Amino acid sequence: MCGIAGVVNFKCHNLEGIKNSLFHRGPNEQNFYTHGRVALVHTRLSIQDIAHGQQPLHYKNFSIVFNGEIYNHLQLRLKYLKNSIFKTQSDTETLLHLYTKYKKQMFDMLDGMFAFAILDKEANNIILARDRVGKKPLYIYKNNSSLVFASELGGIKATVKNLDINEDSICSYLRAGFFFKQYTPYSNVIEVEAGHVYTIEIDSLAFKKERFFNFKEYFLEKRSQTLDESVDELEYLLDKSVRDRLLSSDIEVGAFLSGGIDSGLIVAMASKYQKNLKTFTVKFNGAYDESSLARLVSQKYDTEHHEIEINFNVKNDIEKILLNYGEPFMDSSAVPSYYVSQEAKKHVSVILNGDGADELFGGYRRYVPAANNLLTLASYLRPLLKILPVSHNKKSLYSYFYRLLVMSDKIGLDYYLSSTSDVFEGVYEFNNNYILQQMDEFILSNPELSSLSKMLFHDSEILLFSDLLVKMDIATMSHSLEGRSPFLSKYILEFAPTLPDNQKVRGGKTKVILRELAKKYLPLELISQPKRGFEVPLKKWVDIDLKENIYDRLSLNSYSSSFVDQDFIDKLLNKKIMVSDEKRAKMIWSMYCLEVWNDVQ
Repeated sequence: MCGIAGVVNFKCHNLEGIKNSLFHRGPNEQNFYTHGRVALVHTRLSIQDIAHGQQPLHYKNFSIVFNGEIYNHLQLRLKYLKNSIFKTQSDTETLLHLYTKYKKQMFDMLDGMFAFAILDKEANNIILARDRVGKKPLYIYKNNSSLVFASELGGIKATVKNLDINEDSICSYLRAGFFFKQYTPYSNVIEVEAGHVYTIEIDSLAFKKERFFNFKEYFLEKRSQTLDESVDELEYLLDKSVRDRLLSSDIEVGAFLSGGIDSGLIVAMASKYQKNLKTFTVKFNGAYDESSLARLVSQKYDTEHHEIEINFNVKNDIEKILLNYGEPFMDSSAVPSYYVSQEAKKHVSVILNGDGADELFGGYRRYVPAANNLLTLASYLRPLLKILPVSHNKKSLYSYFYRLLVMSDKIGLDYYLSSTSDVFEGVYEFNNNYILQQMDEFILSNPELSSLSKMLFHDSEILLFSDLLVKMDIATMSHSLEGRSPFLSKYILEFAPTLPDNQKVRGGKTKVILRELAKKYLPLELISQPKRGFEVPLKKWVDIDLKENIYDRLSLNSYSSSFVDQDFIDKLLNKKIMVSDEKRAKMIWSMYCLEVWNDVQ
């Protein structure tokens, strides 16, 4: 796990500054390599082939900097590179040999998470690529004559000063709660999209962008098999994915263990291959406590269990946490994710997690209406909104019913945002722009998918990429901790979309197939538990812990007032907008995150 960067045609490229900006991603070693007008930068967190895995790595006319892990790389050597002579046991060398022999055909072979750059000196181009779902980040800055790429926006800002802000992108962030696809806060900076490879000509800096993985193809490839058959196949694939992520490390691997099914299954599988697995459960003050459920799994599999009680020190830490992202980032669960990673790093440098299970197998309550056509029924009851009081309890059945009524007449982007991030929806209307229009067109462009498959597809392509994986990458790598996600293996990514809808959501039951598999491995107490994320006391932060700071930033001449009317902001701060307490806190929080980011521009 590492940080990577590169510059093309920059006379004052500030390689030291770039290395320093990415140091937390690779504290064990930092190197750079120059060739003509190109410089490559690498910072290393040593996990595989610790003695010989230095980068940049060179072979023939090629040089590579690589961030990530290829879990099946030794198998690929045996199958596809029998005649190659290797100098190391590193996956980086495997990756470079595969590319020199198979070029872009190699992507279908890889099971792993990756963002890499390959300099082809003979062809005079650079290849940039990112894994199927975008586990590992990569950004590109380009003007007429120069180019910079880096694992984080801070790496680009170390070389490029005074980046121009893209106000359409900021506006779309405020409405959606995230940056869509390739867009960033900056006009000349894009994010390399998941499942894509970019070829960049060094002389002209011309781009060629190609896709090597598309979720939609698998959603259209529905299989017909019984639930029992699907459970058996999932068991095999998850076992393989966990084993590969556990054993392809030269240092100890631990696992996050909540009280839920996803992490419980991962711990159950991992315990087959590693005795005394270190597991970590976190308890937060004021949050729902699942530590007793996690303890049942730990006892069943005899793990070396750590219960970590964390008190949020939000007032002192919040701006540091938010600035780690290099862009406005409003997902408040980034805060507990930061603290969890900080504590886990004291014990291990590699951690297994359950990322992706909910988006692939239907784990959220909002999938139930899509699977059961409840919105059509709710549309007949929509007039009740005129007399029903606003719900202030997010978890209540009343709140669920109220949101159904609100969403029942919406389509496209309006529906998607109402059912997911739900920040300003139904309360404040933003001017449309080309990014919001692209989001709307993308969401409306898949009529051949069922309602449930469409939502799962959109979440995998949008929320997972633009929010959830960003959150976990920055939270873990801020502490030089590598997170590995078995549910996002090549095998499960190609398997889960093909399952029938009723093996994911059936009636009111979510994650049907995972619950069935869990019956073989987990205590019964866990299997019927509803989905719970990190319970963040956002309303308390906004109204008590951070109130003074937030109100000072938003009350007068705020940057947010360039996008949201100041009168609306004032009324929101003073609780004069008729809206739920949670939604009010979320709107204020999104603007606060924008203000913190804008302060350092």
